[in-house]
Amino acid sequence: MLWLTWKQKLGVTIDYPKPQSIGADRLANVAAVAELYGWPAIVVDFGTAVTFDVVSEARRYIGGVIAPGLEAMTNFLYQRTALLPRLSLKEPQRAVGKSTVEAMRSGAIFGYRGLVREVLARIRAEQFSHKKVIIVATGGYARLIARWVPEITVMRSHLTLEGLRIVGNLN
Repeated sequence: MLWLTWKQKLGVTIDYPKPQSIGADRLANVAAVAELYGWPAIVVDFGTAVTFDVVSEARRYIGGVIAPGLEAMTNFLYQRTALLPRLSLKEPQRAVGKSTVEAMRSGAIFGYRGLVREVLARIRAEQFSHKKVIIVATGGYARLIARWVPEITVMRSHLTLEGLRIVGNLN
């Protein structure tokens, strides 16, 4: 058994002020993206949180972005409001909902895609201006959200697990 930390061989260098604070899932993702797709790269992991992790042109993990996950956001609305229902997440039929559920679904899905596109645009502008960067989506809601985000170049459902395998083999 291997406990994944920043101290293991990852196939990428860590350039981060407090590397011990980086989650194992994020380390596995950057190890996998570097090995499978190269660099520079951004991994967008649609899990409990949506994380954006960045591997630089020098094959260094340089940090990322963490935002609330899609399900966490919709559950928060359900739990904290009097009239908003629990929601099943699927593709909306239109932007303007004709019911509360349709309106919530539209806000969640389209709004989330907007969040992803804005964060990616800012990362690209700050780190990779006018350079080609590989953007890989993974995680439970990747298919629902990322398929309509043209900036995302690859969908890899089990990237984190593949990263665990890669790190295990390296160590």
